[in-house]
Amino acid sequence: MSLRINDIAPDFEADTTQGRIRFHEWIGDSWAIMFSHPKDFTPVCTTEFGAVARLSQQWATRGVKVIGLSVDPVEEHRKWAADIESFSGAKVDFPIIADPDLKIAKAYDMLPAEAYKTETPADTATVRAVYVIGPDKKIKLMMIYPMSVGRNFDEILRAVDALQLSEGVPVATPANWRPGEEVIAALSLSDDEARQKFGGFDAKLPYLRLVKLQGS
Repeated sequence: MSLRINDIAPDFEADTTQGRIRFHEWIGDSWAIMFSHPKDFTPVCTTEFGAVARLSQQWATRGVKVIGLSVDPVEEHRKWAADIESFSGAKVDFPIIADPDLKIAKAYDMLPAEAYKTETPADTATVRAVYVIGPDKKIKLMMIYPMSVGRNFDEILRAVDALQLSEGVPVATPANWRPGEEVIAALSLSDDEARQKFGGFDAKLPYLRLVKLQGS
């Protein structure tokens, strides 16, 4: 199954380190991030989960729930959490999904290409996938990394800020945008509409109009 932006995130039931969940019910009215990792007790994954744990307050401030996933069982996740907390100095306060039969990994297309050809034990490790899901249960953003490259969760946090800022507002964020900086008025707005909505704009090019949002 190939997923695209604005697809409804596949729903599922699964066991996690915080009990059994139905995914859409667990999301509720929040934003959510689901991220997969190849294997428990591996070095890159330990640094990544530590990074997510250290951002706990940042996720909460934005109304974002985070949840991890790998093919390892819940018992292994719980044992591994002690290593993550020792390394990062932060508590793993988010659930980690067990997906031993690969149903979720396949539904979200988390496996590398070779896994769909031979499906040997070596091919059951998920790649480093990230899905940002809105309260409407639609996929807003996807990032896929190879197993050898750790993710930048500061960038994922920045992307969440941009997604939440532009939700229902006719703006886009420029390259390297940070909260509080100018944004781009959507091309769907005429110049007059942009002036009326934003109180003016700085036209760098006829199609690139920077605006300052109130309160940002």
